[in-house]
Amino acid sequence: MKTWKSLGERRGTVRARKAEFEDELPVGESVRQISRRDFFRFSGLSFAAGLALGCKSKVVERAMPYLNAREGLTPGVAQWYATVCGGCSAGCGVLAKSRDGRPVKLEGNPDHPLNRGGLCAMGQVQTRGLYDESRLRGPRIEGGDVDWTKLDADLADRFAALRTSGGAVRVLSGTLTSPTLKAAVLAFLGTFKDGRLVQADALGCAALAAAYERTHGQRLVPHYRLEEADLIVGVEADFLGTWLDPVGFTRAYAERRGPDRPKAMSKHIQVESGMSLTGSNADERVRLAPSEAIIFLEHLAHHADLDGPVGVLPAALKAKAEAVAHALLRHRGHGLLLCGLNDPRAQELCARINHALGHEGVTVDLAHPSLQKQGDDRDLESLIRDMAAGKIGALILLGTNPLYDQTPAFAAAFEKVPLRISMALTEDESAARCTHLAPDHHWLETWRDSEAVAGTFALAQPLINPLFNTRDAVESLGAWSGHPTQALAALREHWKTAVFLRQKGVADFDAFWNGALQKGVAQIETGNAPSYRAGRVEGASRPAHQGGYELLLYAKVGLGDGRHAHIPFLQELPDPITKATWDNYAQVSPAAAARLGLEQGDLLRLRPEGHALELELPVLVQPGLDDRTVAVALGYGRTAGGKAGLHVGKNAYPWRSFTAGFLAAEAAPLQVRRGSGRVELACTQDHHSLEGRELVREMALAPYLRDPASARPHEHVGPSVYGEHPHGAHRWAMVIDLSACTGCSGCVVGCQMENNIPVVGRDEVARKREMHWLRIDRYYTGSEAEPGVVHQPMMCQQCDQAPCENVCPVLATVHSEEGLNQQVYNRCVGTRYCANNCPYKVRRFNWWEYPHASELERLGLNPDVTVRSRGVMEKCSFCVQRLMAAKITAKNEGRELKDGEALPACMQSCPAQAIVFGDVQDPDSRISQVLRDPKRFVVLGDLGIGPAVSYLTKIRNVEGEPNQRGHHGA
Repeated sequence: MKTWKSLGERRGTVRARKAEFEDELPVGESVRQISRRDFFRFSGLSFAAGLALGCKSKVVERAMPYLNAREGLTPGVAQWYATVCGGCSAGCGVLAKSRDGRPVKLEGNPDHPLNRGGLCAMGQVQTRGLYDESRLRGPRIEGGDVDWTKLDADLADRFAALRTSGGAVRVLSGTLTSPTLKAAVLAFLGTFKDGRLVQADALGCAALAAAYERTHGQRLVPHYRLEEADLIVGVEADFLGTWLDPVGFTRAYAERRGPDRPKAMSKHIQVESGMSLTGSNADERVRLAPSEAIIFLEHLAHHADLDGPVGVLPAALKAKAEAVAHALLRHRGHGLLLCGLNDPRAQELCARINHALGHEGVTVDLAHPSLQKQGDDRDLESLIRDMAAGKIGALILLGTNPLYDQTPAFAAAFEKVPLRISMALTEDESAARCTHLAPDHHWLETWRDSEAVAGTFALAQPLINPLFNTRDAVESLGAWSGHPTQALAALREHWKTAVFLRQKGVADFDAFWNGALQKGVAQIETGNAPSYRAGRVEGASRPAHQGGYELLLYAKVGLGDGRHAHIPFLQELPDPITKATWDNYAQVSPAAAARLGLEQGDLLRLRPEGHALELELPVLVQPGLDDRTVAVALGYGRTAGGKAGLHVGKNAYPWRSFTAGFLAAEAAPLQVRRGSGRVELACTQDHHSLEGRELVREMALAPYLRDPASARPHEHVGPSVYGEHPHGAHRWAMVIDLSACTGCSGCVVGCQMENNIPVVGRDEVARKREMHWLRIDRYYTGSEAEPGVVHQPMMCQQCDQAPCENVCPVLATVHSEEGLNQQVYNRCVGTRYCANNCPYKVRRFNWWEYPHASELERLGLNPDVTVRSRGVMEKCSFCVQRLMAAKITAKNEGRELKDGEALPACMQSCPAQAIVFGDVQDPDSRISQVLRDPKRFVVLGDLGIGPAVSYLTKIRNVEGEPNQRGHHGA
């Protein structure tokens, strides 16, 4: 079956764009020149900055290196520390690489039970948030810089007056997964007669927790165990992309996504209106309008013998709902139903179906509930009412930016609060409107803890002394409550009284503390699961909208809720589905685009009914989208908080409103009218075209199980005109399992962070000049309305007979004895012959110097990798610096290199463990075993160039026996 990367490629109408090598600019005044004297001056400044960072008065007490009990620091030698990612509320365990006292790389902690070594794109870039120029340098009062003594004195008077008058004080935060920080907040609020903590998430699960409060008598979010599910049905839940715990879910999901796993391959059905990352990985996908999702759940509940009203669906969709219900019934006790709608009726239906089918205690864990989304929209709505009525005397913002990501009503009510304090790291939209700024430390600068799932406690330790005059939130709250404390002391005390006493395995607290600090995590037993309460689902069935368009608001994998929009690496990350960068847009289906007379890039004006705000967005035509749905991404349109995210896209958060106490916008009727003009989206889906050749393979599970050899039919392998290269002690190779790869793009950003790959900006991406060494090609199969999707990572294939090597006139690209295609930067003169000769289009040319704006940002560079200059070709090297480091360590310890010690950054970061890498000279290595897999194929094998990267055919658990897709590998 034919595969296609975009509608333009399928229809043969790819819009002509400037090629990468057109309009070359000569080296002139526009290119920054640097003299030898300036070079040494800047180098001296960088060295002095490093010394200054190490000479701060504060001392980090006993930071514990991961798997390394030695104390002290060897210059130039990296140390790894276990900590917890603070990029979102998922609480993934992290290993932070420290070089000379500064963190330069983050990777997942394999000992952490949630993410088990994986890390998402947002987690990978957190070091760049640490070294961000837009961070606040210290406290402020009414816009003026002050010291902490003056700020504390001013606030002491104001808080004393509130305590005397009985005024209301509120702390508004996102989800607080840190038990110590939460205890400090509650202790501070306890000094007031009317003090209360309000947790509210920009992308929350408040309705899910409220549903379990009704069905089980306890407000909680379950911990879902996808690895135990034979059947997964997702309804508007992008659990592999942005919902709840995507890294943990991806790891668990991948354990069952293949025919050769220890347990039988799971089946995945996704019901959704937009094309999500999760939907693109499903075995079967059901399209519907947003307003039909709850009715679809009602039909599932009806077939599960749950009493309640059932709405009307179109005949075809009703038949699909019946088929999905029967599939759930066949997998009773080992299935799982997930719902991502922030609607209490939808979530109660989902909870009762899971109970009725016996999923609780197997795939739905209520004994160890998730604490990753604790926000309550009803509390937020009550806070807005109280602020608007002038009842709130002081409001403290902790890790939240409500003037950006909440309803417009919040901003109007916020101005009526006389004392407004922000603890934000940057002067974001909310901080700019506060009377006092008390900036918190970055999470890499401080001590903290995390309990993301009940019973799983983790410790976060500082990797660097605070870069600026900031202060830990625990210390600020202690100072304002009259009980000054240090963050480390508060953390140890809380663990001694609230965590240590709950475990029985270790008798001595110091031993328990040191063990948790070194490993990064400690697991404690929790209580029993709450009991089920029978009852009818609240509310009446709501009819679906008839005709017209409906709004779908969603979050992108790269940007999430938009809190990290100021980090350019996330802005430039191609969306796994649309492949667009640096923009949000209005997604419409091909049928809707034809009906409206729109092409990609045309401007569309949108306004939900009942809202005054109208936004004009460029159109992106998305296969697989419901024909009545217009999908718009959140997280864009920032107006403060960091220059990279300013005025990129439009902010759609104001379109959300409270419905029965919960924030939602899905299914809102949408007024659509054509705008004037068009915008060329910086979209990479047609870049690096491989001219229509079939490069991926896909087949159904049943025929594979009958004949595994059918996954790799006999195909012609082209001859080589060269003899085989001699190899030394090692020969490196890589295999990527397309059944496990979800396209999440964590590997793309992990590669960027490891190898100092720069961002180039929107205009350069539009010219096909993005610099990612690793890209993920997204291929469609089938129709435009109901396409299948396959994600294929593509990097330098390290060809044994590399076409790039024999055309380089200066021998800048050569073959190593370990099978690597090496790029010698100081020889390269930028002829680009190698790029033209590369059949995989994976080589990149530096058009600019791409200088880092400041010495601060340069601190985030990996010192093990050369920063390339203008005019040099570059590409994937299998992270040769990591291979060398592993070999040196083994040599220094007088032993052979062990399998799994030398890992490239892409493999290390992959949440799905879809990448296998190793030495094929070792017959017992994992890579040697995987190379014998009957599903293995190479891309463009007929060229006879011997790539060292190969792939495993994607297997889908689908009914019937569709023809194998893709026929030109080897």
